[in-house]
Amino acid sequence: MPNRRPDPAELLSRAEREEKRAGRGRLKVFFGAAPGVGKTYTMLGAAQRLARDGVDVVIGLVETHGRAETEGMLLGLDILPRRTVEYRGQDGQSTPVTLSEFDLDAALARKPEILVVDELAHTNSPGSRFDKRWQDIQELLKAGIGVYTTLNVQHIESLNDVVAQITGVQVRETVPDAVVEEADEIELVDLPPDVLLDRLKAGRVYVPESIEHAIGSFFRKGNLTALRELALRRTAEWVDGQMRQYKEGHGIRAVWPAAERILVAVSPSPASGKIVRAAKRMAAGLHAHLIAAYVETPRTAHLSPADRDRVVQTLRLAESLGAETASLSGPDAAAELVSLARSRNVSKIVVGKTGRSRFREALFGSFVSNLIRTSGDIDVYVIRGDSDERAPRPDGMGARLQWKRHRFSPMLYLGAIGVVLLGTLLGKFVLPRLELANIAMVYLAGVVVAAVWLGRGPSVVAAVLGVAAFDYFFVPPQLTFVIADAQYLLTFAVMLAVGLLIANLTTRLRDLADAARDRERRTSLLYAMSRELAAARDRREVATVAVQHVHDTFECDASLLLPGPLDAPASVEILSTAGSPDWLDDREKGVARWTFDHGKPAGLGTNALPAAAGRYQPLVASQGKVGVLAARPRNTASLLATSQLLLLDTFANQIALALERVSLIEGSQSARIEVESERMRSALLSSVSHDLRTPLATIAGAASTLQQSGAALDKSTQTELIDSIVHEAERLNDLIANLVFATRLESGGVDLHREWTTVEELVGAGLARHRDALAARPFKITIPADLPLVRVDNAMLPQVVHNLIDNALRYTPPGTPIGIAAWAADAQVVVKIEDEGPGLSQEEMSKVFQRFYRGRTAQTSQTRGGIGLGLTICEGIIKAHGGRIRAEANKPRGVAFYFTLPVERPQPVIPTEAQEVAQPAP
Repeated sequence: MPNRRPDPAELLSRAEREEKRAGRGRLKVFFGAAPGVGKTYTMLGAAQRLARDGVDVVIGLVETHGRAETEGMLLGLDILPRRTVEYRGQDGQSTPVTLSEFDLDAALARKPEILVVDELAHTNSPGSRFDKRWQDIQELLKAGIGVYTTLNVQHIESLNDVVAQITGVQVRETVPDAVVEEADEIELVDLPPDVLLDRLKAGRVYVPESIEHAIGSFFRKGNLTALRELALRRTAEWVDGQMRQYKEGHGIRAVWPAAERILVAVSPSPASGKIVRAAKRMAAGLHAHLIAAYVETPRTAHLSPADRDRVVQTLRLAESLGAETASLSGPDAAAELVSLARSRNVSKIVVGKTGRSRFREALFGSFVSNLIRTSGDIDVYVIRGDSDERAPRPDGMGARLQWKRHRFSPMLYLGAIGVVLLGTLLGKFVLPRLELANIAMVYLAGVVVAAVWLGRGPSVVAAVLGVAAFDYFFVPPQLTFVIADAQYLLTFAVMLAVGLLIANLTTRLRDLADAARDRERRTSLLYAMSRELAAARDRREVATVAVQHVHDTFECDASLLLPGPLDAPASVEILSTAGSPDWLDDREKGVARWTFDHGKPAGLGTNALPAAAGRYQPLVASQGKVGVLAARPRNTASLLATSQLLLLDTFANQIALALERVSLIEGSQSARIEVESERMRSALLSSVSHDLRTPLATIAGAASTLQQSGAALDKSTQTELIDSIVHEAERLNDLIANLVFATRLESGGVDLHREWTTVEELVGAGLARHRDALAARPFKITIPADLPLVRVDNAMLPQVVHNLIDNALRYTPPGTPIGIAAWAADAQVVVKIEDEGPGLSQEEMSKVFQRFYRGRTAQTSQTRGGIGLGLTICEGIIKAHGGRIRAEANKPRGVAFYFTLPVERPQPVIPTEAQEVAQPAP
């Protein structure tokens, strides 16, 4: 089939993709099934070839794992130095380990044409700009730098569970599928399993002591074969996507059978389920992707309830078999199927045999014939589906006849007769001088009116009656059906044919407009619900949004139900409801429970428990069943329309996904809370075991010495021991006070007792316990006398000054200057506490206020410890007062802590000394 002009929507989509990629670097992934297949070696070979061609190639990071041949491929290439990171473990107490990491900032500053960065799925060390290396690479691509990288199939997010099932190894480092799909080029580096095992045994993959364990676990031959197939399939999927983008961009409609795809047509036929199963067997035999599609046409828009339910059940069956499903609408089912097949590069279409007679096919047309005629280079398979199912024909036919009788309205046909009568009156009395041809146009205009406003049947009646009235009243001899001139027979035939054609086309156009409005309505309803579901934060909020949309869309009473507690397995719980909840009695809840247990729709319009008052849709997500959606319509026929059932099914799928999403979020939050609690518990135990035990040991030792040898000790020794006991007791008291105060801040149990006070008083109270320590080093206070008063808790604020000064004393060498300054700015008071010690790194600046974080003490001679809560308490106190606290680098060296306190207006009036003397005593 020749190429056609690209669709405007496709051109716009392509332009948007190209605009998004404009200025971005190109990403090439060297993809393999397992470690050791040679990805890094192949990548470096490609880099060497580019360098020989004059391309600016730089090695950002390559892991050679001690392989001599890989290290040899680095010769002659520019290599960026790695940055070093000191890592102390989760608790921050372990001996620091020096790690080397990729230097993203250096790469951005160097900005080569091609940057080689190994191991796309790598997790960066704590303190890096991004947690994952693929995020580093995204940043490089945004800066216009091309990147070469490597990836194994087990690191792709969507394949993580599959790989774990095959190998029994859960891979923790993964890369989102979107990152791989957006790659500009993927090169598969492949080795047969036997060759890879030989490389492993020769020590060219892992160090010798790890070889036996690797061969017995991950590197079993069966595992490698399965991983190899996964890698080949994933690469083929990526290539297929590139091919489809090319076809869309160039307007190519012809099917390129590079990969097998099968499209099966779903219909209301009782054999439709068997046809879908047969198509699934065909797809499994060809290793092809299966798509199941239902096309709603104006002719099938009004099916019986049984047929509607059968369509929905067949689509659900296709989904359960792993097929992709699609619901389409249009005037021509064959044309819609072929259009979908060409857009998805489908090579085979499967349909069921028709049961129509030849006469009906000749009169109304044949779907199969139309499909074969328009399919072009797509193969069409017409199968019986070996169905043993037979729907009771009398009941099914009776349902159709009952449906049609329900739609029949005598008033519409009386309206058609009225249109013909009006045309006759116009031609006879209002326009008597018109030619017969013009009067015929009046009748044809009446046919158009009947088709637009009354429907197909009345318009056909209007066409036939119009021809008869034209003959009887206007064609000579008038008032008789006798025809004097035989040429009028041709006039009548053309008039009738044109009238019927106009009636049919106008009705079809109206049906298409109605279908377009319905599609737009369904799309807008689904978008509105999806948008609100995306913003929902918990299950109850999702349920409230869901049932409200179902209630408004389908005009029904709606409820969302969850399975009951474990001790009552037969019960359900109403999570949310819209409309009247009274109809959900024990009987209806039993139907809901059956729906949840079996995972199938039940109730109204289904074959399962059809006597129920409502319809029950199971909410099934990727992780399994999550609930049941119940709807009791006020108008049964409106809910049971095929389009409404499909929309309800789509609503149920979106609600299920939303419930699964919030459940996963709640689970991840619980996991994070548990991890954080465990980290805090470990840190607290570490502090108790070390920082609290140390002063206790000192106190106990000094006290026991005094008890046992007090009389034999000289006065100075006794005084020294007593001072040690007092000093360590004060230190122990500070540690316990910090723990208690931090706990109060975390629980929100701190009540502020605000009083007007001066900044000088707050600073003085905070310095009271450090006078001896500050007397031994340079210390400067700069606080203006005219600072405004602040309204704060006089018991808490001095603790901030005390902790900040204590922090400066602990982390700076003796003799290092310390200073305090304060000033007013923008309706607040700013207090600065600075030192000229070793300072903080940029990484530590963002961590100093974290609980249990303690900075490095290597550059200080202080031996005092701490549990890492002092600055956390400072932050909590300042925030409770509506202020802010931050740490910055001091100039020329050291660190400066700033905290602000709001200034309230109006300020209180402080009486002078003369006013106090003159004031009479009470």
